[in-house]
Amino acid sequence: MLKSFSDLIVIEMAHIYNGPYCGLLFAHLGAEVIKVEPLAGERLRSRARGDRDPHEFVMLNSNKKSVALDLKTQEGKDVLLRLLDKADVLIENYAPGTLDRLGFGAETLLERNPRLVIASGKGYGASGPYATMPAMDLTVQAMSGAISTTGFPDGPPVKTGPAFTDFSGGIHLFGGAMAALYDREKTGKGQVVEVSMHDTIYPMLTSALSMLYNSPDTELPERTGNRHSGLGIAPYNVYRASDGWLAIICASDRHWVRLAEALGIAHIVDDPRFADPVLRAENMDALDTMITAATSQLTRDELSGKLGIAGVPFAPVKTLREVDSDPHLIERGMIQYVEHPENGRVPVVGNPLRMSGDCESHSYTPAPKVAADQAEVLGRLLSIPVDQANDLLGGANK
Repeated sequence: MLKSFSDLIVIEMAHIYNGPYCGLLFAHLGAEVIKVEPLAGERLRSRARGDRDPHEFVMLNSNKKSVALDLKTQEGKDVLLRLLDKADVLIENYAPGTLDRLGFGAETLLERNPRLVIASGKGYGASGPYATMPAMDLTVQAMSGAISTTGFPDGPPVKTGPAFTDFSGGIHLFGGAMAALYDREKTGKGQVVEVSMHDTIYPMLTSALSMLYNSPDTELPERTGNRHSGLGIAPYNVYRASDGWLAIICASDRHWVRLAEALGIAHIVDDPRFADPVLRAENMDALDTMITAATSQLTRDELSGKLGIAGVPFAPVKTLREVDSDPHLIERGMIQYVEHPENGRVPVVGNPLRMSGDCESHSYTPAPKVAADQAEVLGRLLSIPVDQANDLLGGANK
């Protein structure tokens, strides 16, 4: 936790993964992050089963507070405007134009609070031909080309497992908001930061796009399975072990020689088909066949021992159950545990930002119930009496 962040007030009007992850990073650094939700809660809460909060909500909303307002009423709008007058950052990932229609356009907010940083996360941005298209992680994966590059050449396009466009957007939004806060230190003025999830994916296609430009006259598959997206490196694949799978990459001749020696197939180093990186890439089918013949005779642990000693880049393909108890993530604090009132002891996302200066460890609080901090936040920041704060909830959650 950064002490210098403890004075920051961040209003999070966001749902699902994109905006809430940006807010979580602020919360990890010590900012006061206040989720302003509809009376029924943000959209991710709707995945709840019974009284238990959905675990995806619990994972991404530690150390935040919750206030619920009905923005269809003038009273709810007035309270939100007063909160934003006190805020340093507003995080929002509503559809383009939504806040303007509600009366919270950037021009209005910055006129009232010139120091406010408005961090706006969008699927395709506020401009361009796709701006008004509905956007979720799946659709942005499709539009960005990510799905077309995922899968095997003889199979259909496949979405990636992780919701990486949502989180990429949230990470970039946090970086943009931080840049705007730094600029505010110099100028005294806030500004609007807009991040399109779609924009953030294009740089990630560097290897795949290189295939187009490196071999413009050659017909190559868009989907390369577990091989290098540009088909420019070999060995580079996920290889079968006797009890699972192992990812192996040889980024240099030294790695290649050591891999062959570790697998007991050192004789293939002298095979002219594998004499240099270009030839190995051109003959990757034959190369992968020979490597698989060796790896499939050994367990993941046996292969890990041999390749670890050899200094070859590798990793066992871990299952989700193995990730859930990963000792490395636990030791580094990326997996934290909280006592949730309904869900019990559950894992949540730790802080991936390692800061050496002005930091102190802090405990993790569970994601709040809807409006759990209504009276405290509105009383402390806006001097609204408890009964009036609760009256804003109508008949819900009192």
